[in-house]
This record gives sequence, C-alpha cells and structure tokens, in this order.
Amino acid sequence: MYSILQSLSEQQLLRYDRQIILPQIGLKGQRKLKESKVLVIGIGGLGSVVAYWLACSGIGYIGIIDPDTVEISNLQRQILHNEEHIGMPKVISAMVNLKKLNSEIQILPYPEDINKKNAMDYIKFYDVVVACPDNFETRKIINETCFKLNKPLVIGAVSEFEGQVFDIIPPAGPCYHCIFDEAEDNTSRGILAPVAGVIGSIQATETIKILVGFGELLHGRIIIYDALKGAFREAKFLKNPSCPICK
Repeated sequence: MYSILQSLSEQQLLRYDRQIILPQIGLKGQRKLKESKVLVIGIGGLGSVVAYWLACSGIGYIGIIDPDTVEISNLQRQILHNEEHIGMPKVISAMVNLKKLNSEIQILPYPEDINKKNAMDYIKFYDVVVACPDNFETRKIINETCFKLNKPLVIGAVSEFEGQVFDIIPPAGPCYHCIFDEAEDNTSRGILAPVAGVIGSIQATETIKILVGFGELLHGRIIIYDALKGAFREAKFLKNPSCPICK
C-alpha cells in the first residue's frame, strides 16, 4: 500500500479522489492509469471528448493524431478547440487545452494522417488505441494494425442523430472487418453535436475499463445510440470465419 501511495502525489490523490474511492479502481487502478499510454486517432468531434475524459481521469500519456487545422465549422462539435485556435493545427490546439486541464500528464501531438505506412510505428508505443476518424478506410487500417500488434482498440462512429461504439480485443475476434467489410462514406452527412459527446464518453469509459481491468467490455457487442428516439440498443456480432484480419 505504501509503495502505491508513493507513486501518487498528494495533489494527485486529491484530484482523483472520486475515482480512487471506487473499489473497481482504487489506488492500484489510479496508478495504472498514470502509467498508461493511450493513442487517440482523430481529434475532432469524438476525439475531443475522448481526450478530455482521459486527461481528466489521469491517463499518463495521451497521443493525438490529426492532420487538420481548426476551422470555425469544427467548433459546433469539437469541444477541445476554440475561436482563438482557428487556423492552428488541431493537435496543437488540443495539446494546449488539455495541458490547461491537467498539467501533469504528457500529451504527444502528431500533426499528420495515419496510413498503412506509418500506422505500426505510431500504434506500437501505446497500450490502447481509440479510433475516432471520420472515414471507413482509416478505421480498416487501424483495425488491421492493432491485430498485428495485439493492441486493444475502441472504435466509435457518429452520423446525423446516431452513434455506435464497440471494442476490439486482439488476438480474439471479432474485429471491425468482420462486420464492416464494406461501408459507405458518411463524412458529408450532418451530425447533432451532443451525439458525438455521448459516443466519445462511452469510448473513454471503455478505454479506462480495458486499462484497469474491470467491468464487461463491449467485445462482440455494439452499442447504438439513437438520439431521435432517445434510446440505446445493443447488437451482438460474431467472428467471421473467413475474416482475413482476425483469422
């Protein structure tokens, strides 16, 4: 017990008190979060929310990848950014605001897109990957790379009034390719801003559960949120025996 206390400063014990008193987390779990490294891919509507909650929760190292700059149209839903940061690279905007929130954590910004050539170099350093991109092809690349490296992956997606989230836990299937071997591009569709907040919050929660090791993960299960109906529903999905990724 003493060694665990020594790994958390007095300030950290005060900051994370409401988490530490949860028996599922405790001092040991909070130390685990402090030592953990999480990569957030895409720092837009979903990634903004994910990164905020991870920073609040005391994740020691948060990597953020995004090639874009802040535009005024982003501010409707991308809560990590603000008017003063218009024109700034999103990863720098995010880093500045996350450090204001929690100066003790490390933020590692990568102002570029993730692709087949660089995905492995980025992902291999991290304990958990949170996929928040706005396109199908990038999710496929992340999914395949996480399986090659045995890295847990939390995937979220939003469009219009609906969002979905689920976990991928290599080496066991199912994986993203099992259920989405083909998909249409939703990037041109609208989105109700709070829907991204709901899904991003669930992604952050699943990430913490994976890191600390408590609760039932969304592995083989997908949660779908319908804002128009004000309802959640759950669908189970199985490994595709012919999947080329999680075979």
